[in-house]
This record gives sequence, structure tokens and C-alpha cells, in this order.
Amino acid sequence: MPPRNHKQWSSAPQVEAISSACYNSFEIHQQEQDKIFSKVWVPMCHKSEMPNAGNFRTTQIAGVNIIAVNNGDTIKTYLNTGKFNTPSGTMTRVEFLMNDYKELYTEVKHGGMVWTTLNENPTQSVEEWTAGAFDCIADAIDTEELEVFHYHKAVINTNYKLWHDTNSEFYHDFMHYFNRVSGFNDEYFARKNIPFDNGHVNVSSFTVNYEEYSGFEDRGELSFPNLPPNQWYMVDLFPGFNFNLRGSAYRSDAVTPLGPNKVLIEFRGYGLLSDTKEERLTRINHHNSIWGPFGRNLHEDLIGVAGQGVTMREGTEVRNILHGRHENSTIHDEVGMRHYYSEWGKYLDIDPYFSEKVLDKVA
Repeated sequence: MPPRNHKQWSSAPQVEAISSACYNSFEIHQQEQDKIFSKVWVPMCHKSEMPNAGNFRTTQIAGVNIIAVNNGDTIKTYLNTGKFNTPSGTMTRVEFLMNDYKELYTEVKHGGMVWTTLNENPTQSVEEWTAGAFDCIADAIDTEELEVFHYHKAVINTNYKLWHDTNSEFYHDFMHYFNRVSGFNDEYFARKNIPFDNGHVNVSSFTVNYEEYSGFEDRGELSFPNLPPNQWYMVDLFPGFNFNLRGSAYRSDAVTPLGPNKVLIEFRGYGLLSDTKEERLTRINHHNSIWGPFGRNLHEDLIGVAGQGVTMREGTEVRNILHGRHENSTIHDEVGMRHYYSEWGKYLDIDPYFSEKVLDKVA
């Protein structure tokens, strides 16, 4: 930032801060369901989770039950009005035909993710909607078939946007001892937050020094196709989907808001379908040691956002959350946060950086 003169120092600053009402209002939660989650493309699962004809997966989007079915030659999604209410399973052709399913728009894209939308007239394809955010990892996840090897979920008493925020701002990395030891190098601090249309951001890569953490070894021997050793890219999709590629391990997060202060987060870990047994075991170890339920980092993130949820839940003092760091779009610049909430405000017709309007909206 260039030096300021007396007049600039004396003038009122532009305060980039959003009201905590954005995180705890039931009215805003309902609007988000109606105006955001029912309109956007959602990565509901991965095609490898339904490898055979009749396999299905279920989920919920904006309070609506959804089912994805492998029809033998393609995967399609439908409103789930039938009896299949388990997370996954297999149905016969007769069972499928006995249910009057309404088909939804479906695409399989970006490493084999199954995308669907409740929007009856989407104006953009998945490729158009993601707007180039996946370009940084496309050669790594689209060259070979991927396969899910890990799945777990967490229900956290916090607002879903706080989970997005912890994937968007990186100053919380100081909370992770593992990241401080293995990643705080010159490349890390030079990483760039790169905004894309529709509220998406990706974060450029750097080299992680895994061997600097006691008990870990260099992970350069096993990577994803066309990805240099020990690199780490991240893709944040609006309104709450994250894709994390750490050299040998790939992870996705998908949020389902259950209320203004409750969210379901689904975590998946991926390898290559062509992995040997030894390669797969290595990928599982690399993934779980950081991102598994008992890994180094993930539980720390969950504890962090749960604590934030406590401080912002309904009935607490209304406060402002600053998004004011401007650091040339480098890793601790809050450009990703500002970009996200600008898009969020468009959907809800709210200026997120003008607290009085937010409070009027929920009054």
C-alpha cells in the first residue's frame, strides 16, 4: 500500500465488514435456501460411488430430497419422491419405474462429480457456471478416472458460510501446527487468491515440505497426473463447495445448510482408479493423516468454526466481521471473502457491507 498523506489518514476509512446477522438470521437462512441453493449447480456426489446400474445416492438440496441413479448408460438425478431414503443403495428397474420421479438437470463434470440443480431453467452449463475456477487442476483430475476411497460427514452447530470462510481466508493456518512447520515458506506467502465469475476463487500452488513435520516423509513420489511433486491447489466454489488437491491426495467438501446455525458437511477423498494396491494405501494414509477425522488439520478447522458459531448465534450481540486486508491478492488478502459476499449479496439483494441494510432485511 503506498504511503498516505495527512488528509488520507484523517478521512473516514472504507470499512469492509459484514454484520453477524448474516450468520444467525433464520430469515436469511430461508432466503439462502430459496434464492441461492435452489438456483445453483450442486456437486452432490461422485460417479464412482454409483459404479453399477441401479446404484443410487441421495441427498438434500434446499430442503428438497434428491436422488442420483445410475441408469446403466448414464447417471441422472431426480426429485426423490419414492421410498429410497437411505444414503445409498441399489434399486431394480421395476422399483425405479414404480416411482414417478421428476428428472432434474444433471451433468458429470470436473473429475467425475455428479452435478445437479433444482433450477428448472438454468442459464449456464456446469462448465460455464464454474467459470474457469477448475482450470488450475483440470489436467490433474480429468486425465484419468478418479475413485472415492474415503467418505465421512460432520454436523456442526455453525453457519455454513463460516465453513466457506475458513476455506477462503488463510490466516487461520497459524492455528495448524502442521501447516506452520511444513508450509510457511516464501512460496506460501506469495500464493495468490484468484477470483472468477459467479463468486468462485482458486488459490495458486506452492511446494509443501512434508518431511519437516516429525514422522512424515516427502510425498513427491506419488502425485496426480501432470501435477508437480508436493503441490497444493485449492478451488472454492460459491456458495459452499471446496476442492483441495495436495499432491498425492484430493478432497472435496459439500455443505448442506440445516439451519442458520447448523450445517452438514460431506467430505470425500479420491485416488486414481488405476492405483495399485500399494499406491492406494499410500494415498489413503496421506489423505487421512491430514484430512481424516483424526488427521492433523481437519478437526482443528471444525473446532474453529464451531467456536465462531457459538459467538455469532442468535441472541448474541450484533457485531461486524472485518474483511479489510488488502495485500495484493496474496494468501492473507481477504479478496476471496469480499468476492464471495459480493456474489452472496447479489442473490439476496443485500449489500453485505452495509450492516443497517442487512438488519433491515431481517427485521
